[in-house]
Order: sequence, then structure tokens, then C-alpha cells
Amino acid sequence: MSGIETLTLEEKHKKFIERIEAGEKIEADDWMPDEYRNVLIKLISMHGISEIMGALPEKEWVPKAPTLKRKLGIMAKVQDEMGHGQLLLRVAEDLLKPTGKTRGDILEDLLSGDLKFHNVFHMEAPTWGDAGLIGWLVDGAAIITQTNMLDASYGPYARALKRICAEEVFHAQHGEAIIMALAEGTPEQKDLIQDSINRWWEALLMFFGPGDATATGTSKQDVTARYRIRSKSNEELRQDFFTKYVPRILSLGLTIPDSTMHFDNVQKMWVYQQPDWKKFKEIIQNRGPKSKDRLRLRELAYENNAWVREALSKKSDNV
Repeated sequence: MSGIETLTLEEKHKKFIERIEAGEKIEADDWMPDEYRNVLIKLISMHGISEIMGALPEKEWVPKAPTLKRKLGIMAKVQDEMGHGQLLLRVAEDLLKPTGKTRGDILEDLLSGDLKFHNVFHMEAPTWGDAGLIGWLVDGAAIITQTNMLDASYGPYARALKRICAEEVFHAQHGEAIIMALAEGTPEQKDLIQDSINRWWEALLMFFGPGDATATGTSKQDVTARYRIRSKSNEELRQDFFTKYVPRILSLGLTIPDSTMHFDNVQKMWVYQQPDWKKFKEIIQNRGPKSKDRLRLRELAYENNAWVREALSKKSDNV
């Protein structure tokens, strides 16, 4: 953006909006409004941390998976999720530079409670059915959310998402393979899937965030949509999830734990029972079933690897 330095703040903002409305990509070194930078930092930091925290429920199943093939599959998936987290934190790191904060501050914000991670990763995963459901439905929900931002106005995030979404497709297929094996097994194995759906359904609804701002007292103004970071609302994404997965769940002879759920042909949308959004707020404030345990694992990892960060810092100073 040549000559940007000579423009007033108002003129810079106008040019910025013109660029994103024209479909241009904003890069890390480009001028951007503080509001845009801050919403990206919050979004990408949460996404990156959620990828890392999201590996923990499945990590618990690496030693307990029923066969060597399943152990290798879930181990590879955990490694991918950790890699996604590191890639996203690198994207966030570039945005943080003008603020004076660092990548380390993101992890410290997580441990202090200032940075939230996705509600589903506060949940327990006590059975092998849960391990399959995370890959099938949780990763399926993630794909729906993330593909909504593949054309995000911020270039580095959009490019990172292309790689992440491609790998998430394999994760969803991995989860579906586990679910199909259980569905074709004994009645007890099929019951594992139903129990998991019953346990996770409310968390899956919450995954996309509240659709009605009055339900949680949040602002109705969607900054991410205004800045063309994403194109669909929370409710539109949730409806996409229903359209894709409710028929699949029912086709396996399973049930949705919501007797009110049906597709309204007049409104052309799914009608369903709203989750308890007060419970959602409690969960993301680290008061979920496994919040403390999983945060403690990250805290121990952060403390035990402090020497690595110190060594890298010293090496960087000597270059």
C-alpha cells in the first residue's frame, strides 16, 4: 500500500475496507486497524490453543486403543493436531509483534485463564466410542467452521486453514472408521456410540457458539463478518452441521438425544432444543468436567520445557 504513511487514520481505514471488499488479502506487514488485529489475535490464538488442547482427550486413548493399528492411527492424529496448533500460533505471533507480546504470552494467557479454548475439549472421553465420536462429529464440526474461513481476508490465516482443513478431512474419516466398526459390531459396541452421542450432543451444539446474542448477553455485532474473516453466522454453521450429520447418525440406527428435533419444511431449517448457554459460559471459564486436569497437563509441559525456550533464546541472541 504505497503512500499509506501520508494518509490520515480515517483514510487508512477507508482504504483498508476497500481492499477487503475487493477480495484482496491482508498480509502481516500491511497496515490494519487495531480492531482487526485484535480480533484476529483472539480468534487465531484460541484456534491454535484449541488444536493443542483438543489433542489431549485423544492422547488419553493412545495407550488404550484396542489394536496396534488403532494406536498408530490415533497417535498420528494427535501429532497432526499439535502441528496445527504450532502453525496457528506462528500466524498469531506475527500479529502480536506490534503489541509487544510474544508467543509465550499466549500460553501464559491460557494458563492464567485469560485465553479460552473450545468447549468440547473440556469434556471427558471415558470410552472408545468417545474417541471415535471426537474424530467423526467434533472434527466434522471443526471442518464446517474452518472451511467457512478459507477465504478469510487475512492471508496468512487463510493459507494455514487450507492445509489444516485438508488434514482434518482425514481425521474425520479416521473417526468415522472407528464409529462404523463399532456400529457393525456387537450390541454392546453399538451402545458405546449411542452413549457417546448422548454425552456429547449438548457440547456439539455449543461448539458453534450462541446464535441468539440475547442468550448470553454478547454483542450482536459480528466483527469477524464485517471484516470478511468469515462468511456465515454461528446458527448457519450449526444448521449446516445438522444437515450433514443428523441423517448419518439416524442411518446407523442411532438416536438424537432431543425429542423436539425435526426439519421444518416451511422455515427450511432444523428445529432443536437449545443447550444451556449458562453451562457453556461456565465450561469456557475452565469449570468443565476435565478443564483443570487438561490445563495442568499443559502447565507441566510448559514448566518442564522452559530450558528449551531458554536455550533457543540464548542461541538467537548469539546469532
